[in-house]
Amino acid sequence: MQEAYQLLADAADGPQSALTYEEAYALLDEADTFSADHSDSEYAVKRLLNRGYLYEANGTLRVTESVFK
Repeated sequence: MQEAYQLLADAADGPQSALTYEEAYALLDEADTFSADHSDSEYAVKRLLNRGYLYEANGTLRVTESVFK
């Protein structure tokens, strides 16, 4: 999960930037550690949302400023 968080945080370029779900899934699907199976990226996004590392605002994803633990 830490790598997924870091990929999305780097892509978002700050807490005020937003990613669509499709952009987040595409970024994670392109990463070498995630399979091209869309369910892996969906699972990673869901886990990050549930743990508070991402949050949804107006249908987009935003990265929190918290440190991954």
